[in-house]
Amino acid sequence: MRLHAAMAVLLIAGLSACATDAPPAAPVADTPASPPMPGSDQDAHGCKPSAGYTWCAATNRCERAWELAEAKGFERTPEAFDRYCKNPPEGK
Repeated sequence: MRLHAAMAVLLIAGLSACATDAPPAAPVADTPASPPMPGSDQDAHGCKPSAGYTWCAATNRCERAWELAEAKGFERTPEAFDRYCKNPPEGK
């Protein structure tokens, strides 16, 4: 009988260890994805459009259109930039 009592005590102790209340898991916050940092993107030429750079075939480098227009004296429009840079129209 003593053996049965000892086994019962061990069984109860083992089961009570499993039944302890664990702290509830912290809720996962739904944080919106932050927008990419300017300059962290790249196009096929390695230019960073979010930082204002566009490929210019005439200079063979990434340029900021408004800076190039001021330096070279052409109108500050996308069309004038493409004409100066000899860039093909988009989609072609």
